Amino acid sequence: MISKTTKTILGAVMAAAVLSTGAHAGDAAAGKKVYNKCRACHSLDEGGPNKVGPNLFGVIDREAAKVDGYKYSTALKESGIVWSEEKLTEFLAAPKTIVPKTKMAFPGLKKPADIENLIAYMKEQ
Repeated sequence: MISKTTKTILGAVMAAAVLSTGAHAGDAAAGKKVYNKCRACHSLDEGGPNKVGPNLFGVIDREAAKVDGYKYSTALKESGIVWSEEKLTEFLAAPKTIVPKTKMAFPGLKKPADIENLIAYMKEQ
């Protein structure tokens, strides 16, 4: 029997593999619907407020923990992560696996297509 953690990691690996091959660029319209899961904690508008989580406008290719006015966890500040599409894919599938002790309580997106679509939507913003 495969553990829940192993399934989550496998999902992240599969999503990253699809992204790295360029086999599917994601559907931004579908990603907007997925973003509804993020909306309560994150804004995505330029100049939008930090909420429970930081504003995510322009997050792709930005260093982690760099939004002014947001108090990040020490773990994320010390992670050295740059939010490439691949790293964001891994994180969105299993936040606590990628950055143990992150403040983000969200358990992750289980469907690789949801992650691809969300990233496509974020890229459009």
